[in-house]
Amino acid sequence: MNSDPLRGFTPQIPQIFSQQWGQILGMLQPAAGAKAAASAAPLRFDPQKLLQLQQQYQCELTRLLSHSGEAAAEPLKDKRFAADSWRSQPGAALMAQVYLLNARTLQGMADALQADEKTCRRVRFAVEQWSAALAPSNSLAFNPEAQQKLLASQGASLAKGISNLLHDMRQGHLSMTDESRFEVGRNMATTEGAVVFENEFLQLIEYKPLTDEVFERPLLLVPPCINKYYILDLQPENSLIRHAIAQGQRTFVISWRNPDASLAEATWDDYIEKAVIKAIETVREIVGSEQINTLGFCVGGTMLATALSVLAARGESPAASATLLTTLLDFSDTGILDIFIDEPMVQFREWQMGRGGLLKGQELASTFSFLRPNELVWNYVVGNYLQGETPPPFDLLYWNSDATNLPGPFYAWYLRNLYLENKLVQPGALKVCGQALDLSQLDMPVYIYGSREDHIVPVDAAYASTQHVGGPRRFVMGASGHIAGVINPPAKKKRSHWIRDDDHYPERLGDWLAGAREYPGSWWDDWSEWLAQQGGSKVAAPQRYGRGAAFAEIEPAPGRYVRQKAAANG
Repeated sequence: MNSDPLRGFTPQIPQIFSQQWGQILGMLQPAAGAKAAASAAPLRFDPQKLLQLQQQYQCELTRLLSHSGEAAAEPLKDKRFAADSWRSQPGAALMAQVYLLNARTLQGMADALQADEKTCRRVRFAVEQWSAALAPSNSLAFNPEAQQKLLASQGASLAKGISNLLHDMRQGHLSMTDESRFEVGRNMATTEGAVVFENEFLQLIEYKPLTDEVFERPLLLVPPCINKYYILDLQPENSLIRHAIAQGQRTFVISWRNPDASLAEATWDDYIEKAVIKAIETVREIVGSEQINTLGFCVGGTMLATALSVLAARGESPAASATLLTTLLDFSDTGILDIFIDEPMVQFREWQMGRGGLLKGQELASTFSFLRPNELVWNYVVGNYLQGETPPPFDLLYWNSDATNLPGPFYAWYLRNLYLENKLVQPGALKVCGQALDLSQLDMPVYIYGSREDHIVPVDAAYASTQHVGGPRRFVMGASGHIAGVINPPAKKKRSHWIRDDDHYPERLGDWLAGAREYPGSWWDDWSEWLAQQGGSKVAAPQRYGRGAAFAEIEPAPGRYVRQKAAANG
């Protein structure tokens, strides 16, 4: 292998950098159609910032090229270049330094853009994708760590990498974990229970109590239908479902069917009426309780709030409480996902699948992975293919790869009415199942949780729900992101949470935080205490699942639906 892959190449770097930026600018021009693109104004930049960037770039590049030996000795904080082999080869070290300089400069140019906020965010996102893809670590020709492994293994690492690539091509997605180590029902989703009801949309699972007595009001969990439910029941030590059962909650969960062609025309109304509302009614009938406690996670929380609003419009109050975990009700701030949503994009999806069809699970999974390209894409490209490694077992990443489809009409309606037009928080603006919705009619106690570093549901957006529901509220902010912040069992004693004890909910999260107090560890215990206050009296735990012949045990948990693979559904 060439010990200095940049030999004879470095003089071309400034020109190549300029060409790359020109390509990026061309890629970022409006693409809503040839006519729109032809009439679109060119992107404009702050001239002072550009001048400063140019001077900084030329100065730093000159230093690197003139003192390549010293540059090679400089520590590289970026973990992609952390191996000793990057520093031991001067050419590789210099290449990494120049790449990082280019990436910083590109990001600086994106920050210098003079445009509306959405355009700026789109440019920054495109630059991030471009920079991540062009990292020299992604290429065997420029990655000394992969080269050393190739030589040391006498070619075995490359053979294994090709085998890994072919395997991932067959399975239809990039392996993020050793999937052979996990199986739903064997070491994932193992909390004991039974399916007691099913229809074309869902299976309803009831869990075996772990206490002699349970609260008289049961708990129904509504997970997001864009993922499998067992994020709430990964393994016993990090299962929110098992935690609830251990606290005396008689617990039920919706396990969504992975849609195939038979559900290609299913709508948002179908999922609300025939799934969420049906599950609420079924749990009430099984337990014989007028009211139940409810929980919705992510999109499941949006669907739960919609269903409860439909029932409120009908004069019904089946929920004694609602818990909303990292949930969007107010879509005015949708974080990084906002860059994908505009009128042309929504119109395209409506044309493509608004009357029927499926959004394939892998398309959705890939979109979420590229929100963090270095961690969730290129890291595995390098490890799996260039170095021939098998990624370590990790339950969360196994679940993350277990993709689900979505019915096209459901998805197109969701984009138009919620993400684009934000109608759910506009009283009377949205009709679902024939009812005009008004979230202020939700007068039950509501527990609202947001994660501080969430990039899917920004914590400010989660907090915004406090301004729209009509009943007593409790807002809790946890540390970490969309999943890790939620799945945070108390026993691990990780990640703080913040609570404000005076029941004051100003309009903005920053003002709420000014009066909040930080508590160490998980928010689960606070939620359990709050939920216990909504549970009513204690009664003897049931000795069997379901109720009578109408809701007899169909099969043991986790049931058939959760095992359905998106790839098998076309």
